[in-house]
Parts: sequence; C-alpha cells; structure tokens
Amino acid sequence: MKSWRSYRYKTSQENKNSSIANDEVALLAERLEFFIPKLMEVMRPWQWLVYIFFWSLFLTVIDRHDLATWSDFMIKFMSRVIQNTLSIIPSLFIIDYLRPIFKSMSVPKVSMYVLAILMIASTISMTLVLLVMINMGWHEYDLQNFILEVVFDLMIAGGFTLVFLLYFLRRYREMHALKQSFEHKLSAQNDVIKARITPHFFFNTINTLVSLIESNPTRASYLLQHVSALFRASFSGAREISFEEEIALCEHYLAIEASRLADKLDVKWQLPDEDIMYDMVITALTLQSVLEKMLLNVVEMTTETIYINIEVTWHQHHVAITISVRLPKKTLMINHDLRQHMDFYIQAERLRAYFGQSADIKSTVTSTQIITLIDYPLQDVGL
Repeated sequence: MKSWRSYRYKTSQENKNSSIANDEVALLAERLEFFIPKLMEVMRPWQWLVYIFFWSLFLTVIDRHDLATWSDFMIKFMSRVIQNTLSIIPSLFIIDYLRPIFKSMSVPKVSMYVLAILMIASTISMTLVLLVMINMGWHEYDLQNFILEVVFDLMIAGGFTLVFLLYFLRRYREMHALKQSFEHKLSAQNDVIKARITPHFFFNTINTLVSLIESNPTRASYLLQHVSALFRASFSGAREISFEEEIALCEHYLAIEASRLADKLDVKWQLPDEDIMYDMVITALTLQSVLEKMLLNVVEMTTETIYINIEVTWHQHHVAITISVRLPKKTLMINHDLRQHMDFYIQAERLRAYFGQSADIKSTVTSTQIITLIDYPLQDVGL
C-alpha cells in the first residue's frame, strides 16, 4: 500500500494533477485561516471595476453641489473613477500579498494595517488626480479646497474600509461557529458509530481470542494485530482516508470475523486498478460499518454460507460501491425486519459532510438478496 504521506502529497492543492475530494472541512479551514478573504478572488478584476464605477458615480452625485454643467459633472465623475481605481486595485493586491505576514498578527493590528494601506493609497491617488486636473485647467487651485478634498476623500475611504472590515470579521465568526457546529456533529456521529461497533464486536472478539490463546497462540497473535489496527482507526475520529486504507480496515475486520464465523462467509472484491484506487478517498469506516451490518443481520442469523460481492467503480467523477449479499435459501428471513436494519443514515450523513449532498447510501432488500449502493462524488482532475 502506498504511504499516507505520499497519498496526502498527491491529493494536496499544490499538486495541480491531483484528485481531490470536495471536502467541506478543508474548504472551511482555508476560509478560516484569516478573517479577510483573498480579495482578488472575492470578485474578478472586471467586477471590481464595475463596483468602482458605481461607487464613483455615487460619490459624484453626493458632491455635485459645485458642479454647474454636465461637462463639469463628467470631469468630476471620470476623476473619481480614475482615483478609486488607482487606490483600490493596488491596495487589494498589496493586502493579498501581505496575507502570510498578516496571518501571524492579531485582528486589531491587521485592521489598522489594512486601514492604513487603503487610506494612504487614497491620499496619494487623490493628490495625483487633483494635480493633473489643475494642470489641465479642469480644476481651480485653492490650497484650502485642495486639502479639504483630500481629507474628505480620506475620511470616506477610511469609513468604508472599516465597514468592510467589520463585515469580514462578522463573516469570519459565523464561519468559525459553523465549523465548530460541523465538527461537533461529525464527532457525535462518529461516537454513535463507535458505540455500535464496540459492544457486540468487542465481546465476540474477546471470546474468540480467549479460545485461541490456548489452542492456537500463533493465530491469536495474528488476530490481535487485526483487532489493534481496526480499533485504532475506530477511535481516531471522523476523517477522510485513502480508499486503500479503508479496504485494509475492511480486511482487518473480515479477518477477525472469519476466525469466528468459520466457513459461513465468502467475500469477493472487484476493485479498480491499483493506480486508479491510489487516487480514491472515502470517510473512515464507511464501508466497514456497512459490512458489519451485513454480517450482524445476515451471516450470524444462518448456518449457511453467505456470499458477499463488493464491486467498486470510479467513473465520471463519481464513486459507486455496490455490496451484494445473497440471502440464505433455507433460513427464513423477514424482509420487513431486514429493511429496518439496513438503515445507513448516520454513515450517509458523514459521507455528505465530506463529499456534498449528492452522496448517499441506499439499500434494497428483496427475497433473494440485499443490494447496498454507496455513491458519492469524487473529482478526478486528471480526466
């Protein structure tokens, strides 16, 4: 199996040829790294220019008291557009460039730096635009009015910068609260899954080990290794792991149960090529918990051999895992009871939390078989 570090590198955002799941936790973490978002990614440059256009129009309308003609209005308006463009666009690039430094500072200190950048840029651009207009004869020079116009523009720039900083801080706190709620929900779901795995499975395994320690110590040692690997994963929390690791956890689980169920269990895997499976990810214990329900509600209820077929495909950015269980012919199984037990709501919720609302786990029970489909989106950017 490929190493976890190798897998994490291949699925990192720095590697543009990687295959990355739509991980909402990772997206939230990226947005929560700093309370000010990447401003040049919030809107595209042409969107910022549209914003500047209407913002300049608004300021010109407010300051129209000394504009006698439409030509004066247009000159004032164009000067506002140029001045705001020269102050806002460079400031946004500078703030984005300084993000690595800002991330190590406190929110008040960062706010002061951002405010200073916008106000200094506004002062410089306003001064340059007024000097050009004076030289072109479009504006009369008066030192007092010159200073008042620069100060007025400085106050407006500072005021609206503070408004946007407060807005970003509020959004940051909302997303932080959302992330905490999200993590609590995942933790609660994972605790439920652990609680369901632990009692019956734990005691059955202990009984098997007790019987093997005297009769077959070597087999007991191998069984303990499987138990250790499975329970370590069970108590490591809800997380996204490589598909190869999930298969390994399932094999650990099936090896443990095979020692108890003897010849009652026959599992066949139909997996993609190793190179394809290397790129795949899934939430930990999703497939294992589905298999556990199959064993608990079918295999343990009969003396016949139960055949389980697991087919995994990854096609057009979707992973489909089909688990087919052939029901015993001689043992009577009530379909109504089976349908109630084949409920994977918690596992499906965990899957949706990581891969989006289109992820789902559905189970169909007939008189001859149970077919369970685990379906979730997984982007393959290599296609």
